[in-house]
Amino acid sequence: MATPAKWVIDPTHSEVQFKVKHLVITTVTGQFSQFSGEATASDDFSDAQVHFEAEIDSISTNNEARDGHLKSEDFFAAEQHPKLSFVSTGISKKGDEEFVLNGDLTIRGVTKPVAFAVEYGGTVVDPYGQTKAGFEVKGKINRKDYGLTWSAVTEAGGAVVSDEVRLIANVQFVKQA
Repeated sequence: MATPAKWVIDPTHSEVQFKVKHLVITTVTGQFSQFSGEATASDDFSDAQVHFEAEIDSISTNNEARDGHLKSEDFFAAEQHPKLSFVSTGISKKGDEEFVLNGDLTIRGVTKPVAFAVEYGGTVVDPYGQTKAGFEVKGKINRKDYGLTWSAVTEAGGAVVSDEVRLIANVQFVKQA
């Protein structure tokens, strides 16, 4: 078996998003524009060890006031907790192109175990001779588990922001020499 290689996320060909229900009727999408990550893995990724970080201050929902609120004490407390992070604890293969990635997600200083569904998009060599691998990562968390407890209720008694947050990342890794 080949020695595991180091892979680094290419941020220009990757995106990290979250989706949350607003007023229970629509979904608001946000993203982190500044993030980094790396993996140590053999060519089939069955032994991948992953580390990922996102800068809270890079959050964007296309609404400056909402972004400011998300960075505040009500949600991420960006000044005290400038990054969220994920460190894998294990990976299991579920199919030819499907994995479950387990690990510890830390948001606002709170660390909880999570499991992400990972779809492997393939590996190619680009025109510059770099080996790249693509993945789509999906999961769900309860924001209140991480201390993001702000809430408001509409006149009809519905939640303004749902507790469930869907996480979606499309990432391209570059194999390091």
